[in-house]
Amino acid sequence: ETEPLTSKKDVSDCNEGEDCKENRLLVRNPKSALRLVEDGNKVHPSQGDKGAAAQISNGYSGVQSSVPCNGMGELMELEDRETWSKKIDFLLSVIGYAVDLGNVWRFPYICYQNGGGAFLIPYTIMAIFGGIPLFYMELALGQYHRNGCISIWRKICPIFKGIGFAICIIDLYVASYYNTIMAWAFYYLVSSFTAELPWTSCTNAWNTGNCTNYFSKDNVSWSLHSTSPAEEFYTRQVLQVHRSNGLDDLGGISWQLTLCLLLIFTIVYFSIWKGVKTSGKMVWVTATFPYIILFILLVRGATLPGAWRGVLYYLKPEWQKLLATEVWVDAAAQIFFSLGPGFGVLLAYASYNKFRNNCYQDALVTSTVNCVTSFVSGFVIFTVLGYMAEMRNEDVSEVAKDTGPSLLFITYAEAIANMPASTFFAIIFFLMLLTLGLDSTFAGLEGVITGVLDEFPHVWSKRRELFVLGLTIVCFLGSLATLTFGGAYVVKLFEEYATGPAVLTVVFLEAVAVAWFYGITQFCNDVKEMLGFSPGWYWRVCWVAISPIFLLFVTCSFLSNPPELRLFDYNYPYWTTVVGYCIGTSSVICIPIYMVYRLIITPGTLKERILKSITPETATEIPFGDIRMNAV
Repeated sequence: ETEPLTSKKDVSDCNEGEDCKENRLLVRNPKSALRLVEDGNKVHPSQGDKGAAAQISNGYSGVQSSVPCNGMGELMELEDRETWSKKIDFLLSVIGYAVDLGNVWRFPYICYQNGGGAFLIPYTIMAIFGGIPLFYMELALGQYHRNGCISIWRKICPIFKGIGFAICIIDLYVASYYNTIMAWAFYYLVSSFTAELPWTSCTNAWNTGNCTNYFSKDNVSWSLHSTSPAEEFYTRQVLQVHRSNGLDDLGGISWQLTLCLLLIFTIVYFSIWKGVKTSGKMVWVTATFPYIILFILLVRGATLPGAWRGVLYYLKPEWQKLLATEVWVDAAAQIFFSLGPGFGVLLAYASYNKFRNNCYQDALVTSTVNCVTSFVSGFVIFTVLGYMAEMRNEDVSEVAKDTGPSLLFITYAEAIANMPASTFFAIIFFLMLLTLGLDSTFAGLEGVITGVLDEFPHVWSKRRELFVLGLTIVCFLGSLATLTFGGAYVVKLFEEYATGPAVLTVVFLEAVAVAWFYGITQFCNDVKEMLGFSPGWYWRVCWVAISPIFLLFVTCSFLSNPPELRLFDYNYPYWTTVVGYCIGTSSVICIPIYMVYRLIITPGTLKERILKSITPETATEIPFGDIRMNAV
């Protein structure tokens, strides 16, 4: 007969050779037929042993009790972790996270700025040897250890636990400005529901005397001080930067943008409050809709007059630029920030996978989709820029001066406004921007939520909805500075300084901790435990040497040559650079602070403290058929 582990059978009633339960532990008799531990340390079963665990010796059914083994022959109860409803939910979530607004505006601009088609060479090289290995590493870590960005370090290298806290702070900084860009897009979306788009004429209340509509049928002359209707709508109606003197005088808060942001955070909350079960359904819309719109816009752009001029400018190779160091730095930075390791998202999402999920295949598929999306987005943008150049009778280089969000909200919006069926294309374009941003926000906040809930399960595990509500309120309040009339200046500062170098530093230390402290051999054994095969020499070399060098190269290049910030007509003063670095340091400082704290609280001599601090302190539960075992 099978007897569940909850049986109240007393140990004293057990016969020789039987397994008995005492104090909710399955106590193994030394003469039991099935030994989970041999020679004191053999606890990991091979895939071939998977079926052997279906029935524990003496009739104890593994199906009836899913419990872990602590490596000492004891089976302990374990609450099952939430998993994705379907594999496609996970893939769409990761793709939605990796493919964001930066794919649409940043890659096309960096590509044509750094040699056009020639830029694809350093971009591909950096992806193969830097971006994809780091992407794969985080997916494997999250899936194997099944923990968020904070508590996972107890199972890898405890002294680096400060990395997890740094990641959470960085994610909060990103949420404080990234969602504001979506609020701008939402404002445009609402404004698009009119017969005539408001950024097509110079007769509105916000327009100035310099407003010049060169698409009008009248003969107009474009002077040095002329501004387009789209530019004035963006700067004077949406952002209202003319009411701010810079970062030292941000002005009041725009109530219109505040309402837009409030609605966005409401959507975000009800999408992620229940966990990956709900967010996994939302990404079916937010991750797939942008591709439908990109295809429509690509077809429309290809049929515009002058589109070929934009494509030629986008892809025309300038081979001499490959000799410039900054081109390789830009390629490395673009692929890194596009794939997005270091934000805790990949760790969180992968931790909800089934243990045997093929994360190697997932890493290759999602990385490829992300890179191809960036490349195709370039055609979507530059066919329209070619059309604009044709209409203005100028070179594409003159039209393509706008960078960052301005490329979308001024140049592209203006082109759409002067197409047939402009209202329709404006609506779907800004809907696309919203969906691109939403699933990235889902992901960033899920990285924080999973990290905190796994670290403090006794406090928040049963109160997820309450914690998510508090988190979204904190992010909304943190965004108020970006909703001011000078909020665009704050967004630019956060984007350049608060997150960039900090994330690079975090991922560099993460790669070093995993490859050098946890050990590349141990990590590869973990991957083999999940997938049935061990990573080859290429992945090992990348994780041990190439990827850390790749990150160190980008970080040092950034710090040695910080960007000179300028937005519209505002040049950022020197003190803003200092503030930016202080904000970035405020997250990274968690790492050395926790190292010192860890060494102080650990008993023993200094050598003993260091050894204990770099040794995993918590076992990882490994599925063994229908029970779970701890890796020790």
